[in-house]
Amino acid sequence: MNEIVLENTFVEQDLFPFTLTRSVADIRIGILTIREKWEKFFNYSISLTPASGNAIILPANIIPTYHLATAIKEKKVDQYISAANKLPAIQYPWHIFQMNDAMIRADFELITKGRKSGPISPTNKTIHAENIFIEAGAKLEHSFLNASTGPIYIGKNAEVMEGSSIRGPFALCESSIVKMGARIYGATTIGPHSIVGGEIKNSVILGYSNKAHDGYLGDSVIGEYCNLGAGTSNSNIKNNATEVDIWNEHIKKFIPAGLKCGLMMGDYSRSAINTSFNTGTVVGVCCNVFGTGLTPKYIPSFSWGYTPLMNYQFEKALTDISNWKKLKNQSLDNDEIMTLKHIFEQTIN
Repeated sequence: MNEIVLENTFVEQDLFPFTLTRSVADIRIGILTIREKWEKFFNYSISLTPASGNAIILPANIIPTYHLATAIKEKKVDQYISAANKLPAIQYPWHIFQMNDAMIRADFELITKGRKSGPISPTNKTIHAENIFIEAGAKLEHSFLNASTGPIYIGKNAEVMEGSSIRGPFALCESSIVKMGARIYGATTIGPHSIVGGEIKNSVILGYSNKAHDGYLGDSVIGEYCNLGAGTSNSNIKNNATEVDIWNEHIKKFIPAGLKCGLMMGDYSRSAINTSFNTGTVVGVCCNVFGTGLTPKYIPSFSWGYTPLMNYQFEKALTDISNWKKLKNQSLDNDEIMTLKHIFEQTIN
């Protein structure tokens, strides 16, 4: 079989701020990242750079499907594409939450096919328990799980605390926690090693982040190593119910994203308690968001506050990031520092 290579053949800035710190192939949508989906289909590591002349090169923002994977395995990918089959892809950040419903369902089938779920404690109340899959080491007690509207996936060593209400489709990835009394609507994905509480709807947290307290998060995407302070909420629909415009870094202007769009927050960014995010707000990488009133609709990377908007000092930013990573038993490596330095220089200078 020919090797599959994912290539960034589209404008990465269209997926700002998430592609500042990762390849689009490593964006989580559904339960798995795009790269992990390919690896599940083909059972080998997927590269971002060609290793042989016979490699099948595909855009990294293409989301693999069973039919596309089958066409590749049968060496019929050209016929498949020429037959007017539209390849699903994410081009803009709001596509992540807009497509998350379908992706959770597809990943759930891919991950659980031929496997048996762990037991669900009888202290929980379930609807359509056959659509619930519990991985080894997961803990759930006295929660309400409604899988009639979509599957519910609880990852390895994850925990759903008592009093939580979850409506599928929903994915709680490895070692993440849903705190007591949380209300979570589909289609929501909580990436690995995250902590969530309050009210969440149709959102994706990529991983290693916290929204641990009350407040609303809806139609949003949150990067890694982010923290939403207690009481933080976002608006996801305008008061006049017209289309939401969102900042596009590629063309340096606002473009329409649909009737509902909440918060797009890049890696290593944080908000103070009771922060109120405006409809369709974009927050760059490594921002400390605090101020009075609704936030600006665009907060550049390495911002410190927004009334007024000031610059985050680079060395202090690295210290703060290191401290937050320690909370997740992680550390800041040299490659990350070089990436952050490049972002800082491009943004501030």
